[in-house]
Amino acid sequence: MLAELAAANAAFGIVKQFIGNGKEIWECGEQLASYFDNKSELQKKANKNGYKSDLEAFMAAEQLKAQEDELKDIMIYQGRSGMWTDWLNFQAEVARKRKNEELARVRKKNKMKKMIVDGSIITVSVIGLVVTVYFFFMAISR
Repeated sequence: MLAELAAANAAFGIVKQFIGNGKEIWECGEQLASYFDNKSELQKKANKNGYKSDLEAFMAAEQLKAQEDELKDIMIYQGRSGMWTDWLNFQAEVARKRKNEELARVRKKNKMKKMIVDGSIITVSVIGLVVTVYFFFMAISR
């Protein structure tokens, strides 16, 4: 969790530095992507494994919330009109796509498991049939 938080902080620091140096927010897209990727990874790990402590989780969430509030102000006051709303819509679309990709991956994995089980059942059935036929002919030939 700390690695993702550190990476998100570093990316956000670069964004602030870009803006402070008079650059446009769209010029630091790579850093914004890094920030939100690390934030997403941090949230996944937190939801999957739980936090080591509630205080650590709370403090990380508060730090990210403060950074996003600052980013919101930057987009509203230094970006183009409607940029923050467009950003929120973009984030929702990306989250939807990621969720759909994960569902597709899980479906594909489950389909593969089903094919393996079905193949195993068929294989065992064929072997059983061959053994039965073999013993049947052995019994008849006596």
